[in-house]
Amino acid sequence: MSIGALHVARTGLDAQGFRMQVIANNLANVNTTGFKRDRASFETLSYQMMTQAGAPSTAENRYATGLNLGTGVALNGTARMDTQGTFQTTGNGLDVAIDGAGYFQVEMPDGRTGYTRAGNFGRAPDGTIVTSDGKPMMPAIQIPEDASNVTIGLDGTVSATGADGTALELGRIEIARFANPAGLQAIGGNLLVETQASGAPLVGGAGEEGRGSLRGGMLEGSNVNVVEELVDMIETQRAYEVNSKMISATDEMMKNASQTL
Repeated sequence: MSIGALHVARTGLDAQGFRMQVIANNLANVNTTGFKRDRASFETLSYQMMTQAGAPSTAENRYATGLNLGTGVALNGTARMDTQGTFQTTGNGLDVAIDGAGYFQVEMPDGRTGYTRAGNFGRAPDGTIVTSDGKPMMPAIQIPEDASNVTIGLDGTVSATGADGTALELGRIEIARFANPAGLQAIGGNLLVETQASGAPLVGGAGEEGRGSLRGGMLEGSNVNVVEELVDMIETQRAYEVNSKMISATDEMMKNASQTL
């Protein structure tokens, strides 16, 4: 029985350790553009059936509740919280934030499509709109070398002023949304990739069919609430301490039993 309690407490330590890692990652990315906080979720491990509820206790009676012993807890998964981050005005014409659901599309070096909420785009030497680390936006939009006053409209239309003062329409940013955005896999670099759980991307114009509109000259900040994360951190720390005390108490019980017997 005491050995079982040690195992259960150990699973509790592991679970709280994983939760603390999730909280630490949230706090580390509090200033990351477009970052969405994660939340750890847990599930019970299998139960040991000692007495089945409803089993005969005597020839005439049956157990009302039975006897089941839990074997601990395990990390079930991490859920990404897709609440809207705060908008930060930058004044940079190529900065853009999504107000609502959806993701920007970028082409990764291996040819796959990556999805991101980070709209801090820049201009490559050939005029192509790219991410901060040089990945081109999809579909590709190119800005002429002599163009100025680049702006992005609510519907994703990219406009600029030509060298002769004429207005230029350079293209339109398309937004992808997913039936289950929580199923997207984070791979680092502010990028997510499609999985079977997320479903196929539904690509189209901003503001259409449930996709968010765009806010040019702005960036979406992280949705991490520092106060909330600190509360979760304290709660996790206390739960870890309680499981540690359980191990110490169980060890003391076993020591007393061995000395007595």
